[in-house]
Amino acid sequence: QVQLVESGGGLVQAGGSLRLACAASERTVGIITVAWFRQAPGKERDFVAAITGTGRSTNYADSVKGRFTISRDNAKNMVYLQMNSLKPEDTAVYYCALGTGYRLETSKSSYNYWGQGTQVTVSS
Repeated sequence: QVQLVESGGGLVQAGGSLRLACAASERTVGIITVAWFRQAPGKERDFVAAITGTGRSTNYADSVKGRFTISRDNAKNMVYLQMNSLKPEDTAVYYCALGTGYRLETSKSSYNYWGQGTQVTVSS
């Protein structure tokens, strides 16, 4: 059973930055696509960004393109989400998810391991 643990969330003012980290319990994170999703209160869990096992390919939701950067360190079994120019609408619980294959999937159903989430709150 793969375990994912997110960290790095917090309260930040609009325009600020945060770096989220996702620690995986197994080395499979170095092979399989990993993604970040987020869920605001009363809303669906939405795709944010994904990265392939090699780290050579990434995909982003339109709402975060140019502001967020996903990266990974396979030697440490870590995946990161650098979030810059944060907006109040970025406020949500952010989840790390391990995929079932090698594609940059955006659907929740393509991910079968999830972390517990980390809260990001952006004040205006």
